[in-house]
Amino acid sequence: MNPAALLAELRRRDIHVWAAGGELRCNARAGALTPELREQLRQHKQAILEFLDSVQALAAQKRALVPLQRHGKRAPVFAVPGHNGDVFCYRALAQSVGSDQPFFGLQPPGLDGHGEPLMRVGELAAYFAAQIRAFQPQGPYILAGFCAGGTVAFELAQQLQRAGAAISFLALFGSPYPSYFRLPAQLWQYLRLEAARVGHVARELASPSAGLRRRYLAEKLRERKARRDARRVAALDPVLVRRARVERATLWAVRRYVPRHFAGRVCLFLPGRQWRTSGVAAHGWLGVARAAEEYFGPDASNGHDMLREPHVPAFAELFRRCRDAGELSLVTGGSCRDRASGAEGGIAIERVAPKDLSATAS
Repeated sequence: MNPAALLAELRRRDIHVWAAGGELRCNARAGALTPELREQLRQHKQAILEFLDSVQALAAQKRALVPLQRHGKRAPVFAVPGHNGDVFCYRALAQSVGSDQPFFGLQPPGLDGHGEPLMRVGELAAYFAAQIRAFQPQGPYILAGFCAGGTVAFELAQQLQRAGAAISFLALFGSPYPSYFRLPAQLWQYLRLEAARVGHVARELASPSAGLRRRYLAEKLRERKARRDARRVAALDPVLVRRARVERATLWAVRRYVPRHFAGRVCLFLPGRQWRTSGVAAHGWLGVARAAEEYFGPDASNGHDMLREPHVPAFAELFRRCRDAGELSLVTGGSCRDRASGAEGGIAIERVAPKDLSATAS
C-alpha cells in the first residue's frame, strides 16, 4: 500500500497522522489503531515521512505571493507590506501604476494559520526570496517595502542580488530607518506626540463655552470606549490575534537589524518634505545605497494614508517616473548619479548622488 492510500485509509477511520521532528505522530480514538495498522505504519514510516514532507513543501510553495495585478510584461514588483503583514495596503497603488505593471504582495508566514511568524529580518527575506525565485527564476525584479516592511525589502534586495539576480530598483514607501523602531527613538516620538496631545487638550478645555467643553469631554470618552471595545473584539478574533503576533515578530526583527551597503538603486517615496524633520530617520537609507533618490509626495499625505486615496495617484506617478528613469538609463547607458530637484503639481523629486565609496576604501 502506498503512503497516500494508507493515509487515506487512516483518515477514513478518523486516525490523524502527522510528522513532528522526524517522527510520526498519531491521534485516534480508543481501539481505532489496530495492531495491523500499527505494523503498517512501522513498515512504511520512512515513506510516509517523505510523503508528508513533500506535501508540506508543496502546500507552502508560493504561499507568500499574493497577485494584486497579474498582467503586463514589465519587470514584476514584489512588495513587502508593513509590520501587520497586510499586502492589500498596496491594492490601490497596484491598480494606479498601470495595467502593464505586474504587482505581487509578499505575505509573511503566520497570518494564514500555517507556520509561525519569523523573528529575524534575514529569515523573512530568505523566505520571500525562495518563493520569488520559484515563481520567476530570472530577474530583473522590482522590490518594494512599506513602513517597517522597507527594512525587510532592503535585506531581500541584498539576498537576491548576492544570488545573482538583477534588481531594477528598490522602492521604499514611507519606510523609517530601522533605528526609528528602537526604544530611544520610540520614546522620543511618544513624548513628542504626548506633548502635542496635552497642548491640544489644554486648548480645548480653555474654551470659554461650558457647552463646548462638555461636548469635547463626551467625545473623548466615546473614543476611549470605542478603543476599549475594539481591543476586546481583537482579543476574540483569531485573524486579528494572528495579525498581532506577526506585528510583534516583525517589529522585534526590524529593531535588531543593521543595514549593510546595498550595491543598487534605492528610491525613497516620502509623504512630503516634512518627513525629513519628523524623526523617522528615513534619510538613513541614503547612506547605505550605491545610488539613491528621494521622491516627495503631497504635503497633505502622511505615512498612514500615502498609499490610499486621495494621495495614491501622486505616488503612482512618482513610481512610474522612477521606474521609467531606470529603464531609460539602461537604454542610454546612463545612471542616476546627478543631483537635481524640482516640483510639479505638488510633487517634488530629488536625486541624491551616491557616496564616493573609494574615499573610504582601505
